[in-house]
Amino acid sequence: MRDFLPADKARRERVLAVIRDRYRAHGFDEIETPVMEDYDRLHAGMGGDNEKLAFNVLKRALSPEAIAAAADDPAALSDLGLRFDLTVPLARFYASHRAELPGVFRSVQIAPVWRAERPQKGRYRQFVQCDIDIIGDAGARAEAELIVATLDTLDALGLVGASVRINDRRALAWILNVLGVPDDAHAATLITLDKLDKKGRSGVVEELYDNGLSVDSVERINEYLAALLTDSDGIEHASAAIPVSEEAIIRALPVADDRPPIDRILEIREAVSAAVGLDEVPLVFDPFLVRGMGYYTGTIFELAHPSVPYSLGGGGRYDGMIGRFLGQDVPAVGFSIGFERIVDLVSAGEDAGLDAVVLVHDRDVPVAELVAVKSALVTAGSRVRLEQRTKNLKALLERAAADGYTAFATVAAGDDPSELELKPLA
Repeated sequence: MRDFLPADKARRERVLAVIRDRYRAHGFDEIETPVMEDYDRLHAGMGGDNEKLAFNVLKRALSPEAIAAAADDPAALSDLGLRFDLTVPLARFYASHRAELPGVFRSVQIAPVWRAERPQKGRYRQFVQCDIDIIGDAGARAEAELIVATLDTLDALGLVGASVRINDRRALAWILNVLGVPDDAHAATLITLDKLDKKGRSGVVEELYDNGLSVDSVERINEYLAALLTDSDGIEHASAAIPVSEEAIIRALPVADDRPPIDRILEIREAVSAAVGLDEVPLVFDPFLVRGMGYYTGTIFELAHPSVPYSLGGGGRYDGMIGRFLGQDVPAVGFSIGFERIVDLVSAGEDAGLDAVVLVHDRDVPVAELVAVKSALVTAGSRVRLEQRTKNLKALLERAAADGYTAFATVAAGDDPSELELKPLA
């Protein structure tokens, strides 16, 4: 958990303003949900490993004896918890307010979430998520809208050249069945395959053996990976070697009695291509993209940028989650930008259309004159800070520049405000 100095806070707000503006332009409406949710809701088996990272809130008025007796039972000690993502709160929100919302609801949530992570660069215990979701649309249009809006937002932030890796949980199940993995081993196998870009092919194969998967299934998976990966150690991700093509997938499979359910991915690809108007569509089929959240039911995707080796966001379809709260299934799909990672990549810039001016004044300038000069500049559209002159003027100006100010002027007693000379801060 971190503090932010004024310059850092201003930069974060500039990036958030762009994100809000672009998502609003694409028809998404912003909502707000509480930072805490019921313990049972956060631990309903929908959040995958993130449920283990949730910060729980102790029940009120617990005695020391009660705490000691239930030390190994968090559910007995807690009735609330800090949200670990924005999707579970959104599902509860929609179930509570469905009658007040349109049939197809496009939402934006931009807010902090909390996880008991081991802090490291790009991963924090408190961080901001920027989510867009479409609820009530079961068609490929919803995924296409999310992907186009997200790519447009990254372009507006200056992160041109982003792409989206895409897969479908149903395609994953189909591939695992073809490769001889029994249904009850799918979940553990997918978790291992999700480590492909970290452990490489040999590491994944070793872990599959450790998981107790049959020799025949592991050998089939190894052959399939070898056909997809360009490096014998498997360090390069599978998406680098396979185009969006049904034929390519089938050729890479050692056994193929049926066709994988990727027609929807191809439909999404066609829609994104029509929207972005690029010769090279920024959508890459990745046959082993998994994503760890337990609530995904169909298409899943991750946001990539050539400047970094890690993803900048992700999402997918979670058609079964809202039914947990509503008692009736409602189609839903969402995309989340990893704000903390993106803000580090965005070039620092000044507030658009706003001069940021430091007025350096002598000690003897009357307060009335200083306030009048400042007010005149503020009325004219500038952002203004007053600073009394110090012996080390250079250090004062360097600090102002670090805080995002772009110009300065000196003020002496009796100066005419209209004759102030603004000088740029280098």
